[in-house]
Amino acid sequence: MATRWHLTVDCADSARLVEFWCAALGYVPEPAPDGWSSWLEYWRAGGIPEEDLVGAENGSGAVVDPDGVLPRIWFQEVPEGRTGKNRLHIDVLHTPGRGAMPVAARRASLEQEVERLVALGASVAYWNAPEGADYVAVTLRDTEGNEFCIS
Repeated sequence: MATRWHLTVDCADSARLVEFWCAALGYVPEPAPDGWSSWLEYWRAGGIPEEDLVGAENGSGAVVDPDGVLPRIWFQEVPEGRTGKNRLHIDVLHTPGRGAMPVAARRASLEQEVERLVALGASVAYWNAPEGADYVAVTLRDTEGNEFCIS
C-alpha cells in the first residue's frame, strides 16, 4: 500500500495562494473537518490559543481536489521570506503531450492557459519551447514568486 502524502509550500500569505491555486488547478479550499462549521471552530475546540488563530478564519491554508483523487497542497505561513529558487515545484499538465496533439495546437492551448494564469496573478519566468521543437513548456511564478511549470 502506498503512503499518503501532500505537498507543503512555505509562504507569507496562504489565503492569496489558496485563491490562486484553486483557480489554477480547479481545486477547492479544504473544507472544515466533519462535524465542524469552520476551521476556526475546530481549532478553538482543540484548545489552540486565540493569539495563534490570527488569520484562521480564512481556513486551513490548504487546497484539495474536489474529487478527492489528487494530492492536497498546504500553504504553510512562515516568518522568513523566500531565499532562492525553489527545489521542488508543481508541474501543471495542461496539454495531452507529444503525439496526442500537434505541437501547434498544444502551443496555442498553452498560450491561452498562460494568459489565464497571468490574469490570476502569475508571471512568466520563461518559455521552454524553442521553435521547431516537438514540446512546449512554460515556467511561471505564482503570486509569491514560487516557480511552477505548465506543459
